[in-house]
Amino acid sequence: MVPLCIPEIRGNEWKYIKECLDTNWVSSVGSYVDKFERDFSDFVKAKFAVVTVNGTSALHLALKVLGIGHGDEVIVPSMTFIAPVNAVKYVGAEPVFVDICRDTFVMDADKIEELITSKTKAILPVHIYGNAVDMDKVMEIAGKYNLYVIEDATESLGTLYRDRYTGTIGHMGCFSFNGNKLITTGAGGMLVTNDEKIGEKAKFLSTQAKITLENKGFFHPEIGYNYRMPNILAAMGCAQLENIEEYIQIKRDNAKIYNELLKDVKGITLPVEKEDVQHVHWLYSVLIEDEFPISRDELIKRMFDEQIETRPFFTPVHTMPNYVECRHNGLETTVEVSLKGINLPSSVSLKIEDIERICSTIKSITKSE
Repeated sequence: MVPLCIPEIRGNEWKYIKECLDTNWVSSVGSYVDKFERDFSDFVKAKFAVVTVNGTSALHLALKVLGIGHGDEVIVPSMTFIAPVNAVKYVGAEPVFVDICRDTFVMDADKIEELITSKTKAILPVHIYGNAVDMDKVMEIAGKYNLYVIEDATESLGTLYRDRYTGTIGHMGCFSFNGNKLITTGAGGMLVTNDEKIGEKAKFLSTQAKITLENKGFFHPEIGYNYRMPNILAAMGCAQLENIEEYIQIKRDNAKIYNELLKDVKGITLPVEKEDVQHVHWLYSVLIEDEFPISRDELIKRMFDEQIETRPFFTPVHTMPNYVECRHNGLETTVEVSLKGINLPSSVSLKIEDIERICSTIKSITKSE
């Protein structure tokens, strides 16, 4: 089976984790926690980074730090993994869904402004599958209406928008290090910001809002959260980060091979890379149009029969039971793209012959129908 997207373990992971085990620094205090925050902020060129137990906790933390809560609204795409939308609900706010662009699959910035009301407090762009939202437009709207911007960059680590890494353009950015992400700690996340007060507040709340007293006792002036990452996972993150530039290049090179091999297949729309974006192609994602001989779901079944794992695009969140009543301004493109989109294998370890086999299988299906 050619898997969809699996971790790449090729560097100092064993060495750094063994050091944690040898020294007994395996919990949420240890040198690798601080090092991972420093190294990550250096890589994305953000002033502050706060490591968390997963990407969802980073999103929740971002909303809490900004004081978003009951009675507030946050504009977010429905085409996304459900985590950012759930995080809005965690703080008592209401998600408002905006449609996406058909070519890039990300939030359509031109449709944001019509959704803004007096209750709107933030925009939460999601850089889905590694592509980038039009952040210039998002920040322009945010400035006009005095709104916060929290970027969900969990799928776009390594993507550049006008020479800036996604996640560093808004007031805060959130990342995930789940096993299928560009780099992994097994589980884990990171919040980044260029605002010192926001960074300090996020770190404080993520560590149970704990103050150590002179007698070494603990005092908690606010409700905090146990969102700390264990040192043993941070050690793995440090090792993974050492190879990130190579992983990014491999993803981009593999996307070029896919593009070349699939460019003449009728009924497949290939991913788009805008002129001002360097797309990391976390997952290589295409649309199966009506002209293709079989449906998207039938293609998924046929590929699985050939030992190739694929996955459909996310089911729109506004169709989920807890979100069907949420406000939006029409989500026709979201619905269409969700029914046609498919992710092809995208592991860093993917070989050229694997990509050739995947594309040959797709081509053979078109010829057999």
